[in-house]
Amino acid sequence: MRSNLYVLTFMSGITVILGFLLSFAATSLKERQDFNVEIDMKKNILKSLNIPEDASRVLTSNEIGPLFDEKVITLFINKDGAVTEDGTMPLYVKSTNGVSKGYSIPISGKGLWSTIYGYLAIEPDGKTVKGLTFYKHGETPGLGGEIEKEWFTSNFIGKQIVSSSGELVGIKVIKGHVDPEDPEAYHKVDGISGATMTLKGLNKFLIADLESYDPFFKNLRAVGE
Repeated sequence: MRSNLYVLTFMSGITVILGFLLSFAATSLKERQDFNVEIDMKKNILKSLNIPEDASRVLTSNEIGPLFDEKVITLFINKDGAVTEDGTMPLYVKSTNGVSKGYSIPISGKGLWSTIYGYLAIEPDGKTVKGLTFYKHGETPGLGGEIEKEWFTSNFIGKQIVSSSGELVGIKVIKGHVDPEDPEAYHKVDGISGATMTLKGLNKFLIADLESYDPFFKNLRAVGE
């Protein structure tokens, strides 16, 4: 019979080998997961900025990184809206031949069941919505989960985040459909049936994030006046 020492040595060796293999697998998977997260982030920033302009074009993972580096400049701004190296708020700028064609900001907040993450893009005028995407959430499929669908996010395009007097009012999702005769129609979009709490959360964090970035957009609006 083999001694207890042999058995213990053998089991210890197996444990070390398995531990090494698990550690190696975890490290490899984390690198891949981090890469996928970065690619997904860049894909949604590009989409919010209408890049590529052909919406039917499906980008591969290998295309997203180079296209992002070519078309988007990443800046950081401070609470006063100034672009600075020690700024804490990221700002993604669509640049064509050195000319800014849109600005995308991260948005996030609580829905019904989860934290919702997305990107909102504003035109160079500092007041018109260029695009909107939601890329991570845990809302109910078919109800609050519809916020990520094109039919919903496209309703925001062309809407105005400021009133005629220049006051920040954001975009509000309402119950039912927006009345085109409503003088405030440019600040409202159609709601989603059965998603009241999700949309209530969206309305809350959307205006909060816009308020954080408004000093920057206010500067843009001032230049355009």
